[in-house]
Amino acid sequence: MRLAVADDVRPVYLSGLPDGVEVVRFPAEGEPGPEVLEAEFAVPTRRRMAEALERMPRLRVVQTISAGVDWVLPHVPPGVTLADARGVHDVAVSEWVLTALLTSVKRVPELWERQQAAAWEGGLRPGELWGQTVLILGYGSIGRAVEARLAPFGVRVLRVARRPRLGVETLEALAELLPRADAVVLLLPLTPATRGLVDADFLARMKPGALLVNAGRGALVDTAALLEALRAGRVRAALDVTDPEPLPAGHPLWRAPGVWITPHLAGSSPRLRERGFALVRAQVARYLRGEPLFNVVREGY
Repeated sequence: MRLAVADDVRPVYLSGLPDGVEVVRFPAEGEPGPEVLEAEFAVPTRRRMAEALERMPRLRVVQTISAGVDWVLPHVPPGVTLADARGVHDVAVSEWVLTALLTSVKRVPELWERQQAAAWEGGLRPGELWGQTVLILGYGSIGRAVEARLAPFGVRVLRVARRPRLGVETLEALAELLPRADAVVLLLPLTPATRGLVDADFLARMKPGALLVNAGRGALVDTAALLEALRAGRVRAALDVTDPEPLPAGHPLWRAPGVWITPHLAGSSPRLRERGFALVRAQVARYLRGEPLFNVVREGY
């Protein structure tokens, strides 16, 4: 079986693959060779590799090492199994969310500005996470990791997902839950149903002064509506993803009041590929044994 990976994947991540697996590498530049296009199992880690999937007639499985698959989904041919990297990003993203919440409640950006101005001033009172209510919108493996990290802080968690289960509400409950939350954490995937979900009505239902934390996808949020709410002082925001992305240098979101922005790095970690390719090796072994794969994407996502 041929396994196609990007040419920058280190050999150490591919050690321990089952016997009989031939690794072929997708080049960073130029056209892939015929041995790549004949691969049966592919691990796209860049967009141009995803775009080549439709030219791979023997392809049977596409495994990402990203939690989101919106960037690769349009290129997966019919009948090919797509699996995501659920679980791989739990640590990094949940730690970023906790950082965003603490940065906001402890007013770190304002304190940093005062330090740069060498201003030793009183009157600025940081808050506490203790006793606050955090709504996790998109309660999957990352959402569970966020809740686990919030537990020592005495935070009440409201759980919302696209599909109902014990202790987890659906999107229909948002109208009732949003006014109760001191912070709303977005972890939803980007789908036609979730695109623009955070619109003017959503923001108006949030508790005055509440924090919107987006570690999902930028297009979950109507940027124009968010800008209006930020300028009016109705909400604050911590954004790892934006729409558009990358955020242009002159975009008004950069200088909007009450917003903290990082450049889509919440899931980044020195251990990302280590964790991701551990999943790849496990999936390849299961595929060769004819066993069901983990994290198969169903119903369009």
